[in-house]
Amino acid sequence: MLLSMLMVLILSGCGSQGQSGGGSQQQGGQPSSQGEIKVALLAPQTGTAASSGRDMINGWNLWWEQHGDTVAGRKVVTIVYDTASDPNTAVNQARKAVEQDRVQMVVGPYLANEGLAVAPYLIGQKVPMFLPTVSADDLTQRKRSPYVVRVAGWTSSQTTHPAGEWAYQQGYRRVMTIGNAYAFGYETVGGFARTFTEAGGTIVKQLWAPLGTTDYSPYLSQVQAENPDAVFVEMVGADAVHFLEQWSSLGLKGKVPLIGNETLTDQSNLRNVHGDAGLDIITFGHYAEGRDDPATKEFVETYAKRYGVLPSYMAAAFYTAGQWLTTAIEQVQGNVENTDEFLNSVRSVKLDNSPLGPMEMDEYGNPIQNVYIRKTVYVPQELQQYGRIWNVVLQTYPRVSQFWKYNPDDFLKQPVYSESYQGYGK
Repeated sequence: MLLSMLMVLILSGCGSQGQSGGGSQQQGGQPSSQGEIKVALLAPQTGTAASSGRDMINGWNLWWEQHGDTVAGRKVVTIVYDTASDPNTAVNQARKAVEQDRVQMVVGPYLANEGLAVAPYLIGQKVPMFLPTVSADDLTQRKRSPYVVRVAGWTSSQTTHPAGEWAYQQGYRRVMTIGNAYAFGYETVGGFARTFTEAGGTIVKQLWAPLGTTDYSPYLSQVQAENPDAVFVEMVGADAVHFLEQWSSLGLKGKVPLIGNETLTDQSNLRNVHGDAGLDIITFGHYAEGRDDPATKEFVETYAKRYGVLPSYMAAAFYTAGQWLTTAIEQVQGNVENTDEFLNSVRSVKLDNSPLGPMEMDEYGNPIQNVYIRKTVYVPQELQQYGRIWNVVLQTYPRVSQFWKYNPDDFLKQPVYSESYQGYGK
């Protein structure tokens, strides 16, 4: 049956109480009755990524609202912990969830730096960590652990390896890149740069903007000076909003071809872009809210009616994580205490379809999944009360691995993409 929902209270700071989320709901610190499965959901409810955290929680809650809070005869209790968009707070909240609230698994957090900070602690505690959004490549590559699995997740470079090849096939030969100056930016841009240059293209210049940049005119003036065939861009959050609006206002929109990563035109950002600055943008991602498929359409329509906005990839990922983990819990007949058996069950799940598309796990703990070439267009009339512009699918690359077309052993001998290593010679 549908479970009743309690309001998620927003609490900041590393010592805040865990608050109830999807599934059966419980305040942090209260003892659970025998038979409950306790899940910690780490999400930023305050700080710079708070809006993304709300989408994560909403997507997770929607799954349990639709499917009930009992799986294999056991009630699923979710406790939400505010990471405050901060790695140190995320670690403290994970410690509280495990040592005080005795959760059996952790879902989240959101930011890559939060995930990289929390993972060593949970690995040491042998507590399963499921990552629907944290995309730091090495968590399922060079630093992989059996306790860390990207349930309904992705790696930063997984969606942009295809983008580099595609850009060369369009006839582009000289490309500039602009990305955020942190791990996600380096890895996302690195995936594009490697495959584009291997196809025969040239990266004429790479620019890195600190997170929180509001004035992109110094970067865009360099685009005008270099006059490249195209520009590949990775941006997140408010940075994406500022970039798209200034790309348009400074006259580059429609003049220089723009290729974006998934987060550039994520619905969480398009909600805040003024005018048509976010329109007609080509991006590569593992989710498109405008995908013409029953699994995506039903999710998008239900989410929009429930929360009043079109769902972001964060919402879709946490909803799909609920689907994935429900399947795994059913397969072990609710016995999540046998951690090895439960993790094996999680890795064995194959989703024939989901809001993201079909997914199955590789041997390293990362999904093999669709990557979509997307274009931003106007939302159809029946959904315009929930949003104005969304991503539709132009082309699908099926069954894309985090290693693209490379041999995994050879791929892992090379460094993770970084500012100093972008997969091509300089």
